Amino acid sequence: MQDVMGMLSSLRRPKLLVEAARVGASEYRRERHLGRILGMTPLRSGPAVFSLFEIETTLNDCRVSGEGGYSASRHVEVLAALIGEAHLLEAARADAAS
Repeated sequence: MQDVMGMLSSLRRPKLLVEAARVGASEYRRERHLGRILGMTPLRSGPAVFSLFEIETTLNDCRVSGEGGYSASRHVEVLAALIGEAHLLEAARADAAS
């Protein structure tokens, strides 16, 4: 199975969407954002990343199909959280390895 950063880098999304998410990721605070995005108490980073991937995939399907209920701001928010959680997960793995 691909690592989280590999999965994230394999996503093909519009450049503007990704750049906005990167800016949002710099302001991402797990305690403040994750529970609201997932609609539940925050999980550990591993399960949270996979939940965020599922939400992002659904949002991207809506974007591609041109669904009327698509929200670009929600998509940016979820992508920012996904990037932020992936970085937290990678940092935790690096700490565990050292």
